[in-house]
Amino acid sequence: MTPNHRGILAMVAGMCAFVTNDTLVKYVSQSLPAAQLIFLRGVFASLLLLAAAQAMGLLGGVPALRDRRVLLRAFLDACATFTYLIAVFNMPLANATAINMATPLVITLFAILAFGERVTPARWVAIAVGFLGVLLVVQPASEGFNGYALLCLFGTLLHAARDLMTRTIPRSIPSLLVTLSTALAVTLFAGSWTLVQTWVPVAAWQLGLLAAASLFLSAGYYLLIVAMRDGEMSLIAPFRYTGLLFALVLGYAVWGDVPNLLAWCGIVLLVAAGLHVLLAGRPRPAP
Repeated sequence: MTPNHRGILAMVAGMCAFVTNDTLVKYVSQSLPAAQLIFLRGVFASLLLLAAAQAMGLLGGVPALRDRRVLLRAFLDACATFTYLIAVFNMPLANATAINMATPLVITLFAILAFGERVTPARWVAIAVGFLGVLLVVQPASEGFNGYALLCLFGTLLHAARDLMTRTIPRSIPSLLVTLSTALAVTLFAGSWTLVQTWVPVAAWQLGLLAAASLFLSAGYYLLIVAMRDGEMSLIAPFRYTGLLFALVLGYAVWGDVPNLLAWCGIVLLVAAGLHVLLAGRPRPAP
C-alpha cells in the first residue's frame, strides 16, 4: 500500500471516529456539564494511550514531548476541542461539522499569509465561494442564529493551526506520543475548568458512553496525525469531507436533524470549493 493510500484510509477512518465521538459526547452533554464530561473522557483517553504506549515500548520517548512544537500543537488542540465541542453541544451536529469542514480552506489561507505562497485568481474565487458556503450553513439572518456558530468558526481556525503545526513535528517523535500529548493537554484544561464548576453525580451509563467516546477520540487523534504526516497533503486532505456524510447520518439517526435548503446549498458550495482548492495542485512559493 502506498503512502497516499494509507493517508486516505487514515483520514476517512479518522473522520468517522471523530464524528462518532462527537455524537456520543453531545448525547452525554444533555445531562453532564461540558468541562466535567471532557475531563472524564480525557482521563479515559489518556489511560488508554498510556497503556498503548507501554505495550509498544514507546514510554521511553516521553521526554521528547517537551519539544515546543509538540507542546504548541497540544495547546492548540486543547483550545480547539473546547471551542468546537461547546458549539456542537448547542447546534445541529451536521451543521457544526460542515462549518468545521472549512479547515482545508483556512489552511490554504494560512499558507498564503505565513509562507507567501502565490494563489491564482481562480483559487481566490474558490476560497470566497467556500466561505460563502459556510455563511449559508451558519445563516446569520435566520431565527436560529446564535453565537455558537461563530464559536465553531473560531474552532475551525484553531484546528487549521493545529494541522499546520503537525507538519513541523519531527518524524522521530512517534505519532502515538503526539496523540498522548494532545489527550493530556485536553484533560488538564478540562480539569482546571471543573474546579470552578459544581461536580454532578455520574451514572454508570454516562461513564460507559464517555469510555466509548474516549476510544473513538483516541483513534481519531492518532489517525489524523498519521494522515497529516503520510503521503501528499493535497490528495489526502479532501477526504476530510467524508466526515460530513457520517455526521448527517448520525445527526438524523440520533436527533432527527435535517439541514434546511440554504444549509444544503452551503454544504455543496463548501465541499466543491474545498475540493477545487486542494486538488488544483500546490501553489508555488513566492520568490
